[in-house]
Amino acid sequence: MADEEADQESLSRGGGGCAAELQRLGERLQELERQLRESCGTAVEAATEYCQQLCQTLLEYAEKWKASEDPLPLLEVYTVAIQSYAKARPYLTSECENVALVLERLALSCVELLLCLPFELSDNQWKEFQALVQVAHQKLMENGSCELHFLATLAQETGVWKNPVLHAILSQESLDKEKGKNFRKRKYIC
Repeated sequence: MADEEADQESLSRGGGGCAAELQRLGERLQELERQLRESCGTAVEAATEYCQQLCQTLLEYAEKWKASEDPLPLLEVYTVAIQSYAKARPYLTSECENVALVLERLALSCVELLLCLPFELSDNQWKEFQALVQVAHQKLMENGSCELHFLATLAQETGVWKNPVLHAILSQESLDKEKGKNFRKRKYIC
């Protein structure tokens, strides 16, 4: 718990309002996890309810910031959500189709935001992001969830635009087919 608070605080140095909102988000997500653990319903019902509530909560918090004006708070929302999901994953049944879908969409949203940032994250911000994603990915892999693999692969680079395959594609440079195949394999194999 103290580690999560320190992680949230370190990412949210941008402003007091942002930090307070992220704290409330973390508390709300912890409450959702508690409800999941203590649910009296079936595992599928509990997982479905958790996924619905998680998505609703993320929508509420994501709407507070415009990604076009300041994308960092939204990136922090995604990061807090990924950490929370990784912590809740042992209590979620794979029989619920939403379990994998929610994490997959969350990771994809995070990747899209990273690719659309109008600036590079500072080295410290990127290192913090890398560490958080890698820890969450490792926890999720322990529970058989590989939906965070693409984001974790991207986070292994030294920056979002440092991946040579992505850079070549977006710069419309010619790309060695073998490198493209290897990137694709890294993306989908976990």
